Amino acid sequence: MSLRAFFHAVVLGASLFSSLAMANELKGIRVWPAPDETRVVLDLSEDAVFSYFTLTKPDRLVVDLKQTTLKTKLPVVVKDSAILTKIRNSGAPEKGTYRLVLEMKSGMTPNLFKLAPTPDGTYSHRLVMDLPHGKATAVKKPEPASKPSVTNQQAILPYGTDDIIVAIDPGHGGEDPGSIGPSRLYEKKVTLDIAKKVAARINATPGMKAVMTRQGDYFVNLNRRTEIARQKRAHLLVSIHADGFHKPQPRGASVWVLNTRRANSEIGRWIEQHEKQSELLGGGDVLSGGNDDQYLSMAVLDLQFSHSQKEGYDVASRVLKEMSKVTTLHKSKPEHASLAVLKSPDIPSLLVETGFITNPTEERLLNSKSHQNKLAEAVYRGVLSYFNEKPPEGTLFASRNQGIKHKVTSGQSLSVIANRYGTSVAAIKQANNLKSNTLKVGQVLVIPGQAPFTAPAAAAVATTTKTVTHTVKRGDFLGKIANQYGVTVASIRRDNNLRSDELAIGQKLKVSVAAPVTRPAPAVASTTAATTTKTVTHTVKRGEFLGKIAGQYGVTVASIRSANKLRSDELAVGQKLKITVKAPASVIHTVQRGEFLGKIAARYGVTVSRLREANQLRTDKLAVGQKLTIPSS
Repeated sequence: MSLRAFFHAVVLGASLFSSLAMANELKGIRVWPAPDETRVVLDLSEDAVFSYFTLTKPDRLVVDLKQTTLKTKLPVVVKDSAILTKIRNSGAPEKGTYRLVLEMKSGMTPNLFKLAPTPDGTYSHRLVMDLPHGKATAVKKPEPASKPSVTNQQAILPYGTDDIIVAIDPGHGGEDPGSIGPSRLYEKKVTLDIAKKVAARINATPGMKAVMTRQGDYFVNLNRRTEIARQKRAHLLVSIHADGFHKPQPRGASVWVLNTRRANSEIGRWIEQHEKQSELLGGGDVLSGGNDDQYLSMAVLDLQFSHSQKEGYDVASRVLKEMSKVTTLHKSKPEHASLAVLKSPDIPSLLVETGFITNPTEERLLNSKSHQNKLAEAVYRGVLSYFNEKPPEGTLFASRNQGIKHKVTSGQSLSVIANRYGTSVAAIKQANNLKSNTLKVGQVLVIPGQAPFTAPAAAAVATTTKTVTHTVKRGDFLGKIANQYGVTVASIRRDNNLRSDELAIGQKLKVSVAAPVTRPAPAVASTTAATTTKTVTHTVKRGEFLGKIAGQYGVTVASIRSANKLRSDELAVGQKLKITVKAPASVIHTVQRGEFLGKIAARYGVTVSRLREANQLRTDKLAVGQKLTIPSS
């Protein structure tokens, strides 16, 4: 071999060796900002060999990729992250190494790890960098539930105005796309769109509040999803997904609840495998039975866990029933699978598969805003049906169904209490089985729902009863109907011989209501009054319903419905209502034998001090026939 040939062979061999040594390629950089951390993913052609270190003043993370060449664009400017501003390259410390510099807004401790290629070929080798926002903090314990505010006139009892909290979990996200449809529609997009619509319906319902496990396109660890629900003291966790399968034929929606052993169908086993792969896409594996599965391992034999499973199945059945009205069902009953997001022992949980994104027809539907609205409405109505029947104690829903409880204080009479809550004396007596109008200080009364407003003090009021027929409409339940007519649920059950509380749309119910009969005042009138009316505008706040608003202004529910042309009793937070109220021009009371300031004040629902001030009284002594001006309450 000539010297020239030998030299050529050496150069060729060195070039081949160099090309083999530099086989890895940096093919892409993806950034996923989330509320708690920012994730950076490097897509590589081969397994990464790397080292890293941090710098300060300014804060930076430097990553050296060994034997790697660049096949993507730099720099990458990051706008939505709380910690990261820019990714750029820098001078390599040695030949064959590619150096990346991540410019930070503040110091932090990064977490770097590698992920293997996914079995379906969606992703190749990856190097993941999780950049926490700020210093790591200990997990906060759930804050104790705030007690409903009470006055000295109301007992602290099991009924309050707390919201029912529903955690809405949009499946997948960020690095994890979920199932992918024939036209490349990602499950993570569909789940977020539908979840936001469900949350909006819940938040527009007085007495309910939604919390989201993720608000955007980023990955949330499956255990973290249940932790978010627990920290927010959620009463229910609903995880929204779109089904996928290795064949395009399966179609239809389904709802899944936890089975601690194994799935009971081929589709269920596929979902379990797919959800496990999804967790691997984001890093970590909560389905392996390791320490991260602590909630299940700690409570699998606990009665609380059994209760959560039972209630989860109840909600799932109701959601399926509503979904059957708007889409095809894959199965008519809830199915079972071992899924990490369902494993919280203290929160009833269900996973809603809104349809098969791998079916071409259903993929088009799932990408349709109108179909998403229908699915969201169905999920919302199923959840609402459950909480209407089984409201948690201390919530506004429980108060609406079971009434408000009031503790009698000194100077209060039935008429004063009825006026305060916008109900009638007869309705309070009926709800509490009272045979007389005599009350004791400290006595606890159940205040029923809204009833016709009591007549003005200028007239003596007697009551009788009349029977009306109510036709059950969509969304009606016994508590709501009882509230509407100012009667008890027990009286409706009794009048109609009901053996259960389930009602059918169009069903006729007999309701016995108190009908006030106004008689002329006696010849010696104790009071004279002139009244006028004025219209005020009320903005609906969270926790309010028609009965509560009517009681606040001393009017009837029917008058609010009429003034605002309401077709149902459902209100939205922020909704404006016109309220026509009575504005007394003047009320004059003529003192009768045996009367004293305390008695007169209690009768009109005002304080003794206000009576003294309005009449410039220097003493509490009164004369029979003396005229007193009654101030507005």
